Amino acid sequence: MLARGPADENVGMIEVTPQIAIAPWEVTESFARASGPGGQNVNKVETAVVLRFEAARSPNLSPAVKARLRRLAGRRWTTDGAVVIRAERHRSQARNRAEAMERLVALIAAAAERPKRRLPTRPTLASKRRRLDSKARRGAVKQLRGRPDDE
Repeated sequence: MLARGPADENVGMIEVTPQIAIAPWEVTESFARASGPGGQNVNKVETAVVLRFEAARSPNLSPAVKARLRRLAGRRWTTDGAVVIRAERHRSQARNRAEAMERLVALIAAAAERPKRRLPTRPTLASKRRRLDSKARRGAVKQLRGRPDDE
């Protein structure tokens, strides 16, 4: 029997950020025939990769990261809470697998970044004056469009 230490827990984990790692069971790959150019090879070999990440069930993502991931994923987020990424750019299955994994890691990394809080700013005195001057000029132009007075 092998003694397992704390370093062995993360074996096989896919590191996204230093704080976030994905377990292999959360990601499933399936293969399909790719569309586009490729000659006879495209009709025989399943080179396209469909990567499915069970984001909603992932214990490694916080609820805030899941919410941002859902917004960033858009149409790639399924009704059962999975992110589906399809890669078929390359003619090699291995390169498509690597590209799909890179895109998933980049998407999760982008969701892991907290957006900066917007600090409300006040308009400067000069910008207030410019705004009021342009409003006055515009009002004067509109005033001149009226009918001439009969005197």
